[in-house]
Amino acid sequence: METVFIAGSIAISRLDQRVKDRISKAVSSGLSVAVGDADGADTSIQQHLASIKAEHVTVYCSGDRPRNNVGDWTVEHVYPDAEPGTRAYFTAKDVKMAEVANYGLMIWDAKSTGTLSNVIELLKAKKASVVFVNKAKTFVNVKDGHALETLLANMSDVAKAKAEKKMGLSSKVAAFNQPQFAL
Repeated sequence: METVFIAGSIAISRLDQRVKDRISKAVSSGLSVAVGDADGADTSIQQHLASIKAEHVTVYCSGDRPRNNVGDWTVEHVYPDAEPGTRAYFTAKDVKMAEVANYGLMIWDAKSTGTLSNVIELLKAKKASVVFVNKAKTFVNVKDGHALETLLANMSDVAKAKAEKKMGLSSKVAAFNQPQFAL
C-alpha cells in the first residue's frame, strides 16, 4: 500500500476545504497516511481523518507518547539521539515519515521551516509533494528544484532570512539545481 505523508505548519489550525478534499481523495483512493502528533495542522489533519473514518493511518511521534492521536491509530515511535524537546528531537519523526512515504501533502503558512524541511526531505528522496500555500489558497506541485523555487516565491524576505539562518535554505535549494555527475 502506498503512503502519503501529510503535515503542515503548527500555526495552521483550520484546514481549507480544498485540503480536506485532497485528504479525503487520498484516503478513498486507498493510500495509507503517515501523520505527525503536533498541535496545529497535524491535529487538524487527524481530526479530518477521524471525521472520514480513515483506517490506514499511522501517527508518528518522537519518544514514548504521542502528543495527539485523535483516532487512536497505530503509533510509530521514533527514538532520536537528540535532547527531548529540541527541534532535532521532533524533526526525527518527520524524517522517518519522509522515508516511508511515497508522496507528500503539506499545508504551509509560507514561513514554517519545519514544513519546508519536509518538502525538502521528500525532494531529496526524489518524491513529489503537493503543497497548499495557506495564505495564497493555492496548491504547488514540488517535484524538482525549479518547482521548489516556485514554492519559495511565496515567502516574504523576512521569512526567507529566518529560513536561511535556521536551515541554510539557499544551500539546500542550490543542491537541487546542480547537476549530479556519475563517476
